[in-house]
Amino acid sequence: MGFIEVRRVPHGSATTESGLTKPPGDRGTNGGQVAARQVILAWVIPGSRGIIPRLSLWKGRYRMCGIVGYVGDGEALGFILEGLKRLEYRGYDSAGVAVLQGNRSVVRKSAGRICSLEKGISGESLEGTLGIGHTRWATHGAPTDLNAHPHTDCHGDVVVVHNGIIENYQELTAWLRDRGHMFTSETDTEVIPHLVEEYYSEGQDLASAVRQAALRLRGSYALAVMASSEPGYLVAVRQSSPLVVGLGEDENYIASDIPALLGRTRRTYILEDGEMAVVARDGVTVCDLKGAPTDKPVFQVEWDPVMAEKGGYAHFMLKEIHEQPVALRDTLAGRLDGGRVVLKEVSQSSEALRESQRVFIVACGTAYHAGLVGKHLVETLARVPVEVDLASEFRYRDPLVLPGSVMVIVSQSGETADTLAALREGKARGARVIGITNVVGSSVARESDEVIYTRAGPEIAVASTKAYTTQIAALALLATRIAELKGRAIPAGFMEALNALPVAAERAIALDDRVKEVAKRISQWDDVFFVGRGPDFASSLEGQLKLKEISYIHAEAYAAGELKHGTLALIIDGVPVVALATQRTVFDKTLSNVMEIKARGGWVVGVVNEGDRGMHGVCDLLLEVPETHPLLAPVITAIPLQLLAYHAAVLRGCDVDRPRNLAKSVTVE
Repeated sequence: MGFIEVRRVPHGSATTESGLTKPPGDRGTNGGQVAARQVILAWVIPGSRGIIPRLSLWKGRYRMCGIVGYVGDGEALGFILEGLKRLEYRGYDSAGVAVLQGNRSVVRKSAGRICSLEKGISGESLEGTLGIGHTRWATHGAPTDLNAHPHTDCHGDVVVVHNGIIENYQELTAWLRDRGHMFTSETDTEVIPHLVEEYYSEGQDLASAVRQAALRLRGSYALAVMASSEPGYLVAVRQSSPLVVGLGEDENYIASDIPALLGRTRRTYILEDGEMAVVARDGVTVCDLKGAPTDKPVFQVEWDPVMAEKGGYAHFMLKEIHEQPVALRDTLAGRLDGGRVVLKEVSQSSEALRESQRVFIVACGTAYHAGLVGKHLVETLARVPVEVDLASEFRYRDPLVLPGSVMVIVSQSGETADTLAALREGKARGARVIGITNVVGSSVARESDEVIYTRAGPEIAVASTKAYTTQIAALALLATRIAELKGRAIPAGFMEALNALPVAAERAIALDDRVKEVAKRISQWDDVFFVGRGPDFASSLEGQLKLKEISYIHAEAYAAGELKHGTLALIIDGVPVVALATQRTVFDKTLSNVMEIKARGGWVVGVVNEGDRGMHGVCDLLLEVPETHPLLAPVITAIPLQLLAYHAAVLRGCDVDRPRNLAKSVTVE
């Protein structure tokens, strides 16, 4: 390990004989000279690669990175590091801080854990009363020192940390490059300080410049901004990503999650979308992005620190179920352009996808069930045959993978041992490999030819929820791209439904109270059956897996038409059966199977589209989910089935987040 030095060259600067740069002129209201260069010392680690409280104020938005900021009479660094550590449960791959010292901002950042950052700055005096910090979960650019936050403008004056995704960062970057700005990272975030710099150079104060910059950003973001030329305050902006202002005595704070604040205060302002806070030592003002003041109520936090980490939810699994709308939104962000899919991540594979005659999807567990949905998507949209394989079986069956075949590897962690072995086997046989994973820099990401990241954020609970639904969304994007490359027409309404998945997911979560009724019945049984046809059968497989892995109820899933081939012998009076019937083309067939179950005394829960009356009077209880395109129905039906497993496990007194005998990432065969 060691330090690296990163130098930024301001646009329009002259280079001296010594190699340092002279900025084009002073800037700032304090009359101070801006330093000739910014130096970032980062601790190099070789090979290293939010909460949603149940409050309407948060509107279900979430991003996974951590933001902490301080302004007051005390030392900023201590609070920042303390706050970042309180956010470690969210998962991250790099960390950084910026502290104002005199008329310059000192930035320190590194890949790896907070402890590595602390080692890197140990023995160094970073005293200052204003600063910001960040823990990053990579979405744009690998987890490296340069990609870690904070990021700065060309002069090292404006410093920014950011949670979320800037969808239009590429067009903004191109515009800023044309105006002389120089970029040093692979992130979408770096566009923000440069954009603020543009408005700041027009003579506006920092708050006005940040407000103008925010109006040009498209996507989800929470921002904390500071400037060495205006040392008296921080600026915070929220749009679709949580941000909290903590209220203290002669000091105030910014954080993305409440746990970061609990060591200092329980009095907070919770910012709404489109609000900006100017946070100074002696007060906080909040306004909208037009500059109109907002009268904010003080929210008094009553949670203990552990509950605060879970956003007020009893378990991480429940929290992660509720995070699915924004996880889906982030997975789709920047990848839909009107009626087209934009997947630059697989641009080098375009020819292979265009010429592909067969696609292999290989995965384990929940990811395998996502692959089964992917089979329907690719075959229906692109008219290409798909084989879906369990990774643990793939390399032992001498698969017929011919050179030029396309293999799609699906893994939440990107480290699943069986999946990695299958990936290597496929590559050895000449396949073009596209990875779908949630972890930037993981083994799947590194070893695949190209990779589509799901952007679900870290999952703490062992049982996968938001990783599954975002995997289906990623597969839908890939299937649509293959169809486009092959000149296939996309079915009417599909793109609109894909774009609307986050909203439909929010409505599906609203079924929670109804699902609790089902859970009360199911939790009392030792056997439960799931049935469905087509994509609903894939959903049935995932539903039964969730139920068995966290509630320990024996559950089985069947293609509904297979019931009469043996399984009806297990249908006894009162046994619960969950019947999924969202596929209109086979609805009547599924209804006939439900009638067979009812004739033998089964207690049937129907999962149907809203307003569909075909199952009324037949099932014992109905869960009506928002209707979407039939190929995308598994994303929406997954949510009530996840909630069903969750509530059944709670009623049975199970350890929901850490079920027995299971691990989050299976790194052995």
